[in-house]
Amino acid sequence: MPETRRNANTTTLGNKGLPITGNSLLAGVSLPAAAIFEAPLSHNLAWMQRFAAAHGAFLAPHGKTTMTPALFQRQVDTGAWGITLATAPQCQAAFAAGVQRLLMANQLIGEANMAIVAGLLEAGAEIHCVVDSTANAEALGRYFASRGQTLNVLVELGVPGGRTGCRTLKQVIELAQCIAAEPALCLTGIEGYEGVVHASDPVPAIRDYAAQLIACAQRLDREGLIASETPIITASGSAWYDLIAEAFDTADLRERFTPVLRPGCYVVHDHGIYRDAQRGVLARRADLHEGLQPALEVFAQVQSLPEPGLAIVALGKRDIGFDQLPQPLRRYRERGSAEDMLSVAGWQVTKLMDQHAFIALPENADDVRVGDVVAFGASHPCLTFDKWRRLCLVDERLDVLEMMETVF
Repeated sequence: MPETRRNANTTTLGNKGLPITGNSLLAGVSLPAAAIFEAPLSHNLAWMQRFAAAHGAFLAPHGKTTMTPALFQRQVDTGAWGITLATAPQCQAAFAAGVQRLLMANQLIGEANMAIVAGLLEAGAEIHCVVDSTANAEALGRYFASRGQTLNVLVELGVPGGRTGCRTLKQVIELAQCIAAEPALCLTGIEGYEGVVHASDPVPAIRDYAAQLIACAQRLDREGLIASETPIITASGSAWYDLIAEAFDTADLRERFTPVLRPGCYVVHDHGIYRDAQRGVLARRADLHEGLQPALEVFAQVQSLPEPGLAIVALGKRDIGFDQLPQPLRRYRERGSAEDMLSVAGWQVTKLMDQHAFIALPENADDVRVGDVVAFGASHPCLTFDKWRRLCLVDERLDVLEMMETVF
């Protein structure tokens, strides 16, 4: 049965039920299809791992970006300390795929979700979740005491007007004291997320937040409220990871704390908001000579040329993220060669419907044919991954090397 969020049309060749691995996106693969390019993917995995290591930090990539076990495994194989998730079912899916250390950067709320985590602990998973209220801490304490288990928790530091998290140092200390009074809870450190910091001049605001997070961690440590011998301090999304890494590095935390960075979108990068954010990183860090590379594209075909200056492509909101309109990147003839690229200069997506993209064509676009294959870039890869059950891992020739399944 078709599903809006999980596009299954890349599983077979036409109606023959044949696997598509070994075929080309230009011939034999039902389009639209989401594709990850092997070369930039490998580059990004190694690049971010080197970046974290250069700052004495560990990497726990946010798995909610992709929810793709094959990518989790590649991140772990490249050196990731663990995988970050947002929900108990996501943790369950990652553990089932072989990930042993799970950082749930969210509150664990509701007994049904607590039961999932309890089952994972019984199966041998190492899990850390976050708390920001005594009510949540007390509920967790009661539940895991009833199961005879100990749950690792991190106090979350938020910002006024932001999302979750304690707002002040006083609240952090009071919550840590509450956790210490719960025998079934073990305070293993502190967690934050700088992406909720909004200011007209964001860089100093992000640095201030990082300094506050570090000060809270050190205060908890001085007062003996952290139960772990290797306490964790963790933050960092995909936009400001350089500022967090620098703060953790220059604060000389490494002898006492385990600094953990949690970017997720880096693995495939994008052609939108994170491309722009990466430009900011490279502008701040002249020593970083090469940045991340976009690895995720969605391929679709021209469906109709109903009037001059207009092309309708069989690509819609069910296939690609749309917080920004998709960007046409390249064009090919169906059954052609990846080396024979055709121009999309001046092409502009003007509207996106469920399964149709409206493209305004320039006056000189007189070689466009129905059936032409167009590669599109998207902004914010999270919003494209969750539309697919499977993605094609491809090489530079557009040949499919592997099918990567998602577990949304």
